[in-house]
Amino acid sequence: MTTIYEVSKLAGVSLATVSRVINKNDAVSSKTREKVLQAMQTLDYRPNSIAQSLASNRSNSIGVLVSQLDSPFFGKMMVSIEDELRNEGKQVLFAAGHNLESVEKDSIEFLRSRLCDGLIVHCEQASDEYLHSLTTAKIPVVIINRHIPIIEDKCIVLDNVMGGFLATEYAILQGHKDIGYIAGPQDKKDAVERFNGFEQAMAKHGIDCLPEQIVFGNYTEASGGDCLSHLLRNGFIPSIIICANDEMASGAMKQARDLGIDIPKDLSIIGYDNTSFAQYLYPQLTTINNPIGDMGKMAARLILNQAYDQKNTIKNRFQPHVVVRHSVSPR
Repeated sequence: MTTIYEVSKLAGVSLATVSRVINKNDAVSSKTREKVLQAMQTLDYRPNSIAQSLASNRSNSIGVLVSQLDSPFFGKMMVSIEDELRNEGKQVLFAAGHNLESVEKDSIEFLRSRLCDGLIVHCEQASDEYLHSLTTAKIPVVIINRHIPIIEDKCIVLDNVMGGFLATEYAILQGHKDIGYIAGPQDKKDAVERFNGFEQAMAKHGIDCLPEQIVFGNYTEASGGDCLSHLLRNGFIPSIIICANDEMASGAMKQARDLGIDIPKDLSIIGYDNTSFAQYLYPQLTTINNPIGDMGKMAARLILNQAYDQKNTIKNRFQPHVVVRHSVSPR
C-alpha cells in the first residue's frame, strides 16, 4: 500500500505539504498542489479517510437511516438529503431500518461506528425515549417525519392529522357520504395521525364513522387491493375511498378495474403523499401533498447547523394540501 511518505518523496515536498493538499488547505501554491496530485496519481495513492477523521475529529460524512430503500417516498427524501449535503462537500452513508426496532437500532449503531459527524433518522418502531436518548449523545441527531415534543427543535415533521382531515373534508365537500377509509398500519405514528384526521373531519360534518367503513392495510400496493375487496365483501359499498398513502390507493385502483368498477364514475379514490407516480396513474390520482423532498432538504440543513456550525434558517413543521386531479368526481 502506498504511503504518504512515498508521495512526499516523489513530489519533492514535505509531509506537511502533502497533508495540506489532501485536506484541501489553501495554503499551498497551485504549482506545488499539482506536483502532489500528480505524485498521488502516479503512485495510485488513496488517502485513508478513517485515519483522517481520527486526526481531524471530522469525517465530513452524515449517516441517514430510512425505513426502506425500495420506495418512491423514501427515494425522494434520500435524493434531497444527498443533494443538499453534497453541495456542502459532505458524503452520505445510508442504512435501512426495515420497520423493525432491532434493525433500526443496529443500523443506527452501525452509522455511529462509521464516525459520521451527524445522523438524520427516520424511525418507525424505536421508541420516543430511545430517540430522545440519541439526541443527548455527543453526535448531533435530526429526526425526520416524526414529532417528539421533548425534542421538537430537532424534528422535521408534517402535520399528518391535518392531512387526513383535508383528504376527508375534500371528499365530503364533493358530496360524498359513503366514505371508506383504508388506513395504514397503526404501529406507525404517521398512519395513526392520518386516521385521527379522518375521524375528526367525519365528526365535524356529522357523519357516522362505522367499523365496516374502515380497513387496515400495511402501506403496500397489494394491501390496497386486498382492503378494497374486504370492504366490498363486508357489504359496504363506498362512493369514495380515502387511502392513507398513494401505494395503497394504486392497489385499490387496480383492484377496482379488475372488478369492472369505473373510476371515478362508480368509485372515487384519494391517496396521500403525492408520490411521483400519482400523476401517471389512470385516472390521475387526487392526493395529499407530502413535501418529503423539502423536508429532507430541511433535515440536511438542520444537521449542517448542528454538526458544522452553519446558520441555515430552519422550518421544522410542514403543512399538507390537497392535490386535485381526476380520480374524484362529485356526488
